[in-house]
Amino acid sequence: MVMMFFHFIIGFVDVWVAGKIHQDVQASLGIITQCLFFLLVVAIAVANGSVAAIGQSAGAGLYRRARRYVALVLALGMVMGVVVLAGGFLFKEPFLNLLQVPERIRPITSYFFDVYLYVLPMYYMLNITNAVFRARKMVLVPLGCMMLVSLVNTVADFGLGLGWWGFPEMGYAGVAWATFFSVSAGALFNVIMLLRKGLLRRDSLAPWRWARCAAPYLIKVALPAGGMQVMWQAGYLVLFAITASLPFGSIDALAGMTAGMRIESLLFLPAFAFNMTASILVGHFLGAGQKAEAKRVGLRILLMACGSLTVVAMFMWPFVPEICAVLSPAPAVQAQAAVYLKYNLVSIPFTVASMTLGGIMTGAGATLYTFIVYSSATWLVRLPVAYVMGHQVWGDSEGVFIAMLISQVFQSGTMFWLFMYHDWSRFSMIKRNGNRNNPAGASAGSSLEGVKSNVRSGI
Repeated sequence: MVMMFFHFIIGFVDVWVAGKIHQDVQASLGIITQCLFFLLVVAIAVANGSVAAIGQSAGAGLYRRARRYVALVLALGMVMGVVVLAGGFLFKEPFLNLLQVPERIRPITSYFFDVYLYVLPMYYMLNITNAVFRARKMVLVPLGCMMLVSLVNTVADFGLGLGWWGFPEMGYAGVAWATFFSVSAGALFNVIMLLRKGLLRRDSLAPWRWARCAAPYLIKVALPAGGMQVMWQAGYLVLFAITASLPFGSIDALAGMTAGMRIESLLFLPAFAFNMTASILVGHFLGAGQKAEAKRVGLRILLMACGSLTVVAMFMWPFVPEICAVLSPAPAVQAQAAVYLKYNLVSIPFTVASMTLGGIMTGAGATLYTFIVYSSATWLVRLPVAYVMGHQVWGDSEGVFIAMLISQVFQSGTMFWLFMYHDWSRFSMIKRNGNRNNPAGASAGSSLEGVKSNVRSGI
């Protein structure tokens, strides 16, 4: 929860400084931040796979296998970060055209895109290493990492963006480079901590035959998680495109949506903390063969998350106009942000439920369920309703925001039904079948067949 607070500070400071520079910068930042989430889908997929594989291995007491998975996911992350970086520069212009970026803000958006591509490999490393520490229940390390990232980002935003403290005033370029410096600092910090904590050492480098047998489970979890992120983030990009092409007030709507999202993150990011907590605990309980306890703890976390954050949303409701005024001096942007928050605060119980249940499925390795439900909610509910309500019925951003609420109700209801009535624990890597695993399997692997047997049996 504290770590998510620092995530909030990072996003809040970015948007506040962008608003002080100009509302066009705020609108561009909103588009490019969503683009960044799209470019990070592979990192998030690998991170989800690592939480399931490493968490379940540690829960079963198989620490050598957990360390080998650490090295495997780091190598995958670095390679894929470079590949996505190259692809991003190759398809930059078609990508921006697809997003319907208004000509007025295109130069700013293009600059943000370039700098965010440069930092992409470091961003991959940051996401994956944070997931590795969470999977091993070493949650203070990601907390320290995000404190460092928040500090560097805040100093660089105010210094380079607004010219405070004797720094050169670079405007929106300074906001972009603040992200580069802060993410790089966090990634390097995590790599150092991996070495100091003994999670990355000589025996982490498994032979190719082990990796060939161990990788399928990682891929089995990561592929649906990656597919879900592609569909989800692409859906958000299309939602931004729908908003950018609204008949009236599109740029103000984009800036208001950006500001509203940052305010909403006061609740969204704590919900993600519950998501991560659920994935950690469910993965460890399933690794220990305690399926019933995994479901019980998942339900407890779900009730705690929905109850606590709904209460916070209720307290925020009367102060929405004042909060929006903090993030933008432009009255039109404040009005758009207030409309966004009106619908998304009502949506909080459903949004939090979806996110928490998604974390449960990640810990169990049941990312296929998340992929199907999130994709359906985005592409079959949210986007069609947003286009019809935004372009045909309301003619402004309110129709788009209503569609977001409707899709969250559908998504959370379907996820809860799966959680209660389907055997999502069957996706876990550890298969107990009422027997105790052979602890010798933790370091077994003198032959290829032995490795295959150990990996397939969950050892």
